[in-house]
Amino acid sequence: MRRLLARIKNFFSPDKQLSAQLEHLLGFKPKHLPYYQLALVHRSKLDELARNNERLEYLGDAFIGAIVGEYLFKKYPTQSEGFLTEMRSRIVRRETLNNVANRIGLQKLVQYNVHDRGFERSHIFGNALEALVGAVYLDQGYAKTRTFIIKQLLQKYVDIEMMASTDINYKNQLLNWAQVNRHTLSFEVMENKNERNRRMFTVGIMLNETLLCEGTAFNKKDAGQVAARKALELLAEKEML
Repeated sequence: MRRLLARIKNFFSPDKQLSAQLEHLLGFKPKHLPYYQLALVHRSKLDELARNNERLEYLGDAFIGAIVGEYLFKKYPTQSEGFLTEMRSRIVRRETLNNVANRIGLQKLVQYNVHDRGFERSHIFGNALEALVGAVYLDQGYAKTRTFIIKQLLQKYVDIEMMASTDINYKNQLLNWAQVNRHTLSFEVMENKNERNRRMFTVGIMLNETLLCEGTAFNKKDAGQVAARKALELLAEKEML
């Protein structure tokens, strides 16, 4: 009887429930649940490094970038390095990952300081998605991680074709903003060097004669676009847009 009661208690335990939720979300059953439990703890809940998801977030970010890069390389065999870089940036940026995290219901599983309303509008769920990918890698290995990112995330929740057909000219957006708000803005080549037998350009954006940010790419045009995208993100953070 005691064994039966123990089995019943275990069946209805929080770990059993979390495992079932994760299996539905991931498409497979987790082997080592503690990896996933850690991936779902934001530092606002537990600030101790060994008990929150920041290290797993770092790991997952690396795999998402690499796997998305490979996926795009194979999907668009005739596109330039600049196009591939821009597409990868759009996919792995915080807004996109946060949207995917919310659509798969990850916000219901993440543990964070619920008394701070600001977290509900932040990117902690996108960060948790990165941590979740890190947990998948530790639990299942690279092949399963790659399948999870491509099949369960990219192909289901990211409209790559729409992204590819949307031409976002960050440089023009930035120049228009500067003109409307009467700021002086210029793009300057800060560095021009050889890297791995290819020419690498670094373009800086001068806002009112002060360096705002820099972007690097294999040609000046792409470097300018990278810098302009960074500039727009910085201005948005400062609530200047």
